[in-house]
Amino acid sequence: MRDLGTGFGYLVKGQRWAAGHGTSLGIGLLPGLITLVMYVGALVGLAYGADDFVGWATPFADGWGSPWLGLFRGFLTALVFALGLFLAVISFTAVTLLVGQPFYEKLSADVDRAESGGEAPESGLSLARELWISARDSLRILVRVAFYGLLLFGLGFIPVIGQSVIPAIGFCVTGFFLAEELTAVALQRRGMELRPRLALLRSRRLLVLGFGVPLALAFVVPLVAVFLMPGAVAGATLMVRDLLGEAAEAEDDDAATAPGLGQPTA
Repeated sequence: MRDLGTGFGYLVKGQRWAAGHGTSLGIGLLPGLITLVMYVGALVGLAYGADDFVGWATPFADGWGSPWLGLFRGFLTALVFALGLFLAVISFTAVTLLVGQPFYEKLSADVDRAESGGEAPESGLSLARELWISARDSLRILVRVAFYGLLLFGLGFIPVIGQSVIPAIGFCVTGFFLAEELTAVALQRRGMELRPRLALLRSRRLLVLGFGVPLALAFVVPLVAVFLMPGAVAGATLMVRDLLGEAAEAEDDDAATAPGLGQPTA
């Protein structure tokens, strides 16, 4: 249970790091703002077109009398919009990271340099190759999240459990995969593929949930997500250093080079 608090601590540390580095914060806000405008436009279009789509998809109900036709299609219209909103929430981070790949790569590298005394791992890949890998892995994650999302959405109709336990499980699933997307920025620079990344995160599941679940709750409001993204990337990089043991190594190196420590005495 201690890892839950530690994971949340990395989320807070990341926000503090971003707030203390104004240039990195300003650059990190741009991709989220661009993605937000895109998503708002898509949701507005969905709101206007959902009823037409439902009418086109249910021609068998054209002859139904009032009020059943209105109730049936009204329910389906709300369901379509709710599903679109859900997909927007779970995909917002992946799309923002893809749009802002160069910005977040730099931000993550700046965190590594600050924590390690000037060094940051580099993948050695071209920007085009990094974008391709990021898009491919994000799509794989989105397929997994969509599967779990649809499953949990269906289970949500079960009385009592569907209104209590299922939403809690849903936020845990969303938080885990949200943390995966954010830590991928730092882990890809270290040459780690998707499967090893998932195995690494599962090895400290409570730590990852402590970081990802509060962020998932905050990201329900897209505007909040925009402002938290730079700090979320910074916090995820700090957490990666913990998961890989780099934070402990850096502390040992600092202790070894400190005056009077690790030095032969005269």
